[in-house]
Amino acid sequence: MEWQPDKQGDTPVYQQITRWLEQQIIQGDLPPGSSLPAERVLAQRFGVNRGTVSAAYEELRAAGLLQSMQGSGTWVSRHLWGVQRVPNWHKYTNGGAFLPAYPLVKRIQEACFDPSIINLAKAELATPLIPSLDAEALLRLQQSPQFELGYTHPKGDQGLREVLSRHLGKQYGISASPEEILVTSGAQQALHLISLCLLSPGDAVAMEGPSYSYSLPLFTSAGLRLYKLSMDAEGIIPEEIRRLHQEHKLRMVFANPTYHNPTGSVMSERRRRQILDTCMELRIPLVEDDAYAALAMKDSKRPPLPIKAIDTSGTVLYVNSVSKTIAPGLRIGWLVGPRSVVERLADAKQQMDFGTSTVSQQLARSFLEHDRWEAQIERLSTYLYHQRRAMVTALETHLADWVEWNVPEGSYHVWCRLREPCDERLLLDAAIREGVVYNPGSVYGAEAGWLRLTYSWEKHESIDEGVRRLKKALLATQ
Repeated sequence: MEWQPDKQGDTPVYQQITRWLEQQIIQGDLPPGSSLPAERVLAQRFGVNRGTVSAAYEELRAAGLLQSMQGSGTWVSRHLWGVQRVPNWHKYTNGGAFLPAYPLVKRIQEACFDPSIINLAKAELATPLIPSLDAEALLRLQQSPQFELGYTHPKGDQGLREVLSRHLGKQYGISASPEEILVTSGAQQALHLISLCLLSPGDAVAMEGPSYSYSLPLFTSAGLRLYKLSMDAEGIIPEEIRRLHQEHKLRMVFANPTYHNPTGSVMSERRRRQILDTCMELRIPLVEDDAYAALAMKDSKRPPLPIKAIDTSGTVLYVNSVSKTIAPGLRIGWLVGPRSVVERLADAKQQMDFGTSTVSQQLARSFLEHDRWEAQIERLSTYLYHQRRAMVTALETHLADWVEWNVPEGSYHVWCRLREPCDERLLLDAAIREGVVYNPGSVYGAEAGWLRLTYSWEKHESIDEGVRRLKKALLATQ
């Protein structure tokens, strides 16, 4: 039976309609950009005055969930920047507060599992690039006195944290004791723990726009308000942090300064110090996502040290993993921060999953404590250089008249802008029909006309064919 407001209930009817529409938007039944019925039509459907529907629409517009234009109707906002109120999932189900992936992301994920589709969306290393342990090495690992299959310390295996402490110092210039390191099930779990344990519903957080973090429903699931930090060629503009803090009282800033996902940009050393000084002055914690920092290509200079390496005040929470350098399936990430923060998050993680897989931790340790990680990075430096060249060549061959793009110095992605923006949903659907999938820019909170093409997964000939198919999709949507 179709939903109807309870006109005899204690809650005003316009509020019931508001909450119902909120639920439809958050669940994805009304995806971003979808049109809503005219006020008169919805009023007839619910058997209420037009003014009742008008009041509901106005409240949703004020919350940033709806947009209207004279003569063009009302539609669901295409982005969530600055949304004043995102409902907590507890209002709608008894199953918890974690929201589903955005509908566009679900569409991409489904396509990624189709082996017949060329995948320019999947940000993973191709299988041959993932190192393996031979049977003899696995046997030695199993017979090691450190190899255990029981629960480990809530912060993670002590041996792995000691190895990580040395690894961070040698490779990233970060000084951190094992007690200041929390091993997590991938970097994404670290972000999840931060959003659940250090922030509260309604808190304002800022991140680059566009940003990979924008694509994660874990932030909206926690009821956080997301605000966009504008960037220039050097990275986040420090004055933007001040401005947003004055307007919204920021509780936290999220940054991806090295090989930024999705744009591929690298924040300058000068700008890193400015961002840190600004956050220190305003007493705002800074979360640094450094997932791609080790992936400089063979023709590129190494990027500046992480912000955490110059942090002497405990302002920065540093997040990284082995997912982009060794193997995503290991699900080994880590967070570095003040001991009190690490202990708080470790307690929550213990309640969640009793600790990250001990087998994965032992495998990660075996890669990191010897020279295998350095050899892998050297290998990836050459591999990604050739993969990037294949992508750029394909773009020059097939799409030079259609798109502009960057040439990143590291990482997995090329960030592209269509010279003539088109409906990204129509383009994505057309691309999938042609047999290629990619990530539209709106997944990361970008304006219309941007897309991210990933070159880490497919072979050279598939990259060329995928870009050729993308051109066919563009032609089909004109």
